[in-house]
Amino acid sequence: MCTSMTNQVKNFDDETMWEASKKLIYSLIRCIIVQLHYWFDCSIDFIFGLYYHGKEKKVPPGKNPILLDSAVTLAEKIRNKKVSCQAVVTAFIDRCKEVNGLTNIIVDERYDDAIQEAKKVDELLACDIDIDILKITKPFLGVPFTTKESNAAKGLLHSIGMMKRRGYRATEDATVIASVKESGAILIAKTNIPEMNLWVESRNLVYGQTNNPYNTTRGVGGSSGGDAAITACCGAPFAVGSDIGGSIRMPAFFNGVFGLKPSQNATPLKGIGLRQDESSSSMAEAGPICKRSEDLLPLLKIMTHDDKLREALDTPVEIEKIKILYQEGSGDLRASKISPDMRAALSKAVKHLKDVTGSAEKIKLPGSEYSFKLWKYWMTQEGADFKSDITNRTSRTSASEEIVKLLTNKSEITLAAILKLVDEDYFPKENPEWAEAVTAEMKKFLLKKLGDNGVLIYPSSPFTASYHCSYFLRPFNFGYWCLFNALRLPVCQVPLGLDSEGLPVGVQVVAAPHKDYLCVAVAKELEKTFGGWVPPS
Repeated sequence: MCTSMTNQVKNFDDETMWEASKKLIYSLIRCIIVQLHYWFDCSIDFIFGLYYHGKEKKVPPGKNPILLDSAVTLAEKIRNKKVSCQAVVTAFIDRCKEVNGLTNIIVDERYDDAIQEAKKVDELLACDIDIDILKITKPFLGVPFTTKESNAAKGLLHSIGMMKRRGYRATEDATVIASVKESGAILIAKTNIPEMNLWVESRNLVYGQTNNPYNTTRGVGGSSGGDAAITACCGAPFAVGSDIGGSIRMPAFFNGVFGLKPSQNATPLKGIGLRQDESSSSMAEAGPICKRSEDLLPLLKIMTHDDKLREALDTPVEIEKIKILYQEGSGDLRASKISPDMRAALSKAVKHLKDVTGSAEKIKLPGSEYSFKLWKYWMTQEGADFKSDITNRTSRTSASEEIVKLLTNKSEITLAAILKLVDEDYFPKENPEWAEAVTAEMKKFLLKKLGDNGVLIYPSSPFTASYHCSYFLRPFNFGYWCLFNALRLPVCQVPLGLDSEGLPVGVQVVAAPHKDYLCVAVAKELEKTFGGWVPPS
């Protein structure tokens, strides 16, 4: 009996030692991978830094103080005739012209038509009209705005960055654009995007590459990159973006402005990209991009077609009663390590919110290390056929066909699009049961943690805006944005000033479904404390 017990104890000790050894080996391998990835990232920055050395420029400062106003403030000034609508619209058009040569943001414009519409607004306001009613029915009367080229706007270019659609003009407005126009806002221009909205830089063969207003050697993000960039350099008070994998928040982060991806099914999708109907199961949402947090909820109110959400946006919030959660990284070894500047931004936001609310809980979302893989799976459920869409639905192409065209200088699609085809043709698909189970478990965990009054503070990215084309070498950093599309949760990008290189830093604020107002309440608190958007110059 004693011998048996001794053997059991020995076996137990052996098993325990083996488990401890496995954990040690795993930790050692993980440390080696992280360190190698760090030096790889340092090499990328060094090489690209040498290439772009001395080439960086910034947009010049805006001279008209009205360019600094929020959309809400401008609407009020126009209604009360403190400034003419024509003066406002002209000021922003002039600014667009001033910065576009350096940034290549604007790809189509309706400046003359916008000025005529502004004159009509001034004529309307010269009449005996009830301003209080006008504030309700036309809350953004006379306020100029832009939208990305892929959002249909009647009479304007709608190529979606594809050579096959070059010169194509929309015959009607996207539903969300029509809603924004109905609020009285005046569309002045359309901005650059990646081809088919599917890349992290706003570059395509139709319009070329858009440059970051804070440093022209850096990217503006995608796919609403042009919208975020023109907002950051005061070419528009706000813009209407769309977000299926970080397409509002990534550009908002790179350009130091606010961007809100609302709750699932919050906004109509007809006319966004190639969508011809209103999808109710998509990860995609339209949403606002703006310089001031006070614009976020009023803009979402006019964009949403969800009456329940619109009503919820008026919910009063006591900031000191909000539950604060935070996570310091995704855990994906393929992604870059969080930089010191980004870690500092997260830390100062969490510290302040902890001081205000009394607590902040550090968490780790189960499965967040698989963000990119989960998003890839859910993209296959969107019902799109990329091989057909990239040809404007005239045929179906393949990776091998496009690679041959690329090598013979006959390709009409970007390298990013070719890589997407390579992924579809040669890489294994994610297991549906696994992806759906991990997504469900992660969402269940987070919603339980959030409760009715919680938010999650999450890193915006491992780095600030990187050099043009360096994103090809860091594809897995994309997981920081696409995770919350896969989870179908509202999330707001909040700027927190500039880093040591003069580039914007920030954090993402996530909430439970239909709790968009909590994201914005925290965004306002952080803006009040840290200043929010900082002009490029």
